[in-house]
Amino acid sequence: MSLEHITRKHFLKDCATGLGGMWLANQLISEAQASPYRINHNSSAPFAPQIPPINPKVKRVIYLHMIGAPSQLELFDHKPILKKYDGQDCPQSFLDGQRFAFIQGTPKMLGPVFPFQQHGQSGAWISDRLPHLAKHADKLTFIKTLKTDQFNHGPAQLMVHTGHARLGYPSLGSWVTWGLGSENQNLPGFMVLLSGGRIPRVGKSLWGSGFLPSVYQGVQCRSHGDPVLNTKNPKGISKQTRRQSLDALQQLNQETFHEIGDPETITRIAQYEMSFRMQTSVPEVMSIDDEPQSVHEMYGTQPGKESFANNCLLARRLAENGVRFIQLYDWGWDSHGTNKAEALRHGFENKCRSIDKPISALLTDLEQRGLLDDTLIVWSGEFGRTPMAENRGGVKTRFVGRDHNPNAFTCWMAGAGIKPGLTIGETDEMGYRALPGQEIPLRNLHATLLNLVGFDHNRLSFPRQGLNEKLTGVKHANLIKQILA
Repeated sequence: MSLEHITRKHFLKDCATGLGGMWLANQLISEAQASPYRINHNSSAPFAPQIPPINPKVKRVIYLHMIGAPSQLELFDHKPILKKYDGQDCPQSFLDGQRFAFIQGTPKMLGPVFPFQQHGQSGAWISDRLPHLAKHADKLTFIKTLKTDQFNHGPAQLMVHTGHARLGYPSLGSWVTWGLGSENQNLPGFMVLLSGGRIPRVGKSLWGSGFLPSVYQGVQCRSHGDPVLNTKNPKGISKQTRRQSLDALQQLNQETFHEIGDPETITRIAQYEMSFRMQTSVPEVMSIDDEPQSVHEMYGTQPGKESFANNCLLARRLAENGVRFIQLYDWGWDSHGTNKAEALRHGFENKCRSIDKPISALLTDLEQRGLLDDTLIVWSGEFGRTPMAENRGGVKTRFVGRDHNPNAFTCWMAGAGIKPGLTIGETDEMGYRALPGQEIPLRNLHATLLNLVGFDHNRLSFPRQGLNEKLTGVKHANLIKQILA
């Protein structure tokens, strides 16, 4: 009877060979490796620099998002065989079990609209729509088989920037600044610049802080006029008077915090103090008027106007002033072919011209200033485009365009921590899906980006409703080790 009550746990505990101790030590190590990071934030200085647990290769990130999902088949994913099938009925195997935003019935295949060439020693394929960027081919690392499970813009954009298709989750920039703080205490650690005339469909949720303290949300700069409002005191209000009023407000907020204990009150105090410091720093950093004419010519900037070029130059200025995460959104890449602005041979070409020179200039400028050594640039849309021409409602569109394709899309990276001149992942001969074993989920990209700034994605988490929430969610994620320097 006594033997019946002896379990494996008893054996491991009492075994004279020490197996129990070995097992216990292994369990403790495993638990330590999986335990969340403890980040000690200073409530009065929430952006104070933090030392990351992993030696970081990247100090700051500039993320260039082309809102609307540019066609990889017209930019980076060269598929010459697709031209052979141009105008033919799409194979049924491409349609069975698939969900499309607008395609119905049997669409026609659409060959590449623009010619491609190989560039640099890496031999990267880049279309003739990006001649300036092509000169930097050997600095770029392409990932051609990213996959998302969302085929509509809003949820897909949320997936790219928050790791989740639903509202309410922190953005990548918020996770990074929450974990690392910032190098400049006079500017927000996470800043957002918009171009293209519209904000993304899901708006500020793409740079929101979700359930993290709200101080870590991105600060959106205006596209026209003063980038940040109210950086100047009203007439009759001196800097000293402003300081006195903030001191009084801080005292009231401190009393409220001691009475109620809401941590957002401390956040509010920190934001007021940041705003005061920004009155001095923002006008200096956010004005491109004092840049040399040669720099304006290199970027193609027009001070005072909304443009992607202006935002690229501002991104460089923010990077050299210690801003941790800089996000550029450019609207207008949804090339369905239903109108001229959304046509591959019209609106798409105009968008390519608007970004080609500025991105090339940004890469050159950062490299000349030594900033590319510790800055990571990421370029992407939210999904890819189909190798079939769009036939909205089963009817051929007026102009040439492509529908949404979540099965495979391209992003590229350049700068710190990345092996330059690589292309990883290969799609099928039509550019529709990744070849077997080469699919890369978005969460793998997120895990890799966190690793580059110094974090294990499994341990950078925030307790919420009984779950340690992570950017990469609950599914298993892998580092994209091939691209890591």
